Amino acid sequence: MQGWAIGASFQRALLCDIRIAAQDARFMLPEVAHGVIPDTGGVARLYQICGHGVASDLVLTGRPMDAAEAHAHGIVSRVVPGEELDATVREIAEKIAAAPYVTVRMARRVIRHLSEPPVRASVAEELIAQTFVNSSRDYAEFRAARGENRTPRYTGS
Repeated sequence: MQGWAIGASFQRALLCDIRIAAQDARFMLPEVAHGVIPDTGGVARLYQICGHGVASDLVLTGRPMDAAEAHAHGIVSRVVPGEELDATVREIAEKIAAAPYVTVRMARRVIRHLSEPPVRASVAEELIAQTFVNSSRDYAEFRAARGENRTPRYTGS
């Protein structure tokens, strides 16, 4: 990852087996500020990786996270200078490709089975939650206030 990984692109990256970041990489989940929730399954993986506090901080505030902090939380496994990113990723890919295919496939399967049930459950819950949010009066008020350039007045419904 290099540059910005925002919203769904960040969530898709979270679903990858290995994440390598260039030093300039930045990560952000701004959906709540747009009146919706992150809903592509990445939040479940973020929760698995970092726990409740970091996941809540990123989702609820939409604040950006730099590569060093992402590495400290285990979101990325390596941070490299931008000019070394492609070579590093290629080296990793070649090392994996040189291993016996069936071994890599089974190792990935075991790892995926450890994390997949919560991610699948989260995606199902996100669908219900996003549908509710999109039909709520608060979301309608959010959109109306944005269109009228005024402060929204939420009622919690």
